[in-house]
Amino acid sequence: MDDATRTAIEAATFRRLVAHLQADTELQNIDLMNLAGFCRNCLAKWYLAEAEERGVDTDYSAVREHVYGMPYDDWKAAYQK
Repeated sequence: MDDATRTAIEAATFRRLVAHLQADTELQNIDLMNLAGFCRNCLAKWYLAEAEERGVDTDYSAVREHVYGMPYDDWKAAYQK
């Protein structure tokens, strides 16, 4: 597999994971953290770190909104138990 194909597959896989986490609002971050060792906030922090490493100007709030599919405070009010 060439690098471009691998990168495209990895990107699609990440988008699929994010979409799954956005759809499965019953799955709480604490449950993810306990079972998998990461949560939605971790994904947002990793995303931000990779963006910053590449010189992309963004912030944690914007990235977290991308991962959650809505502003974090809205998600928290609607879904966090």
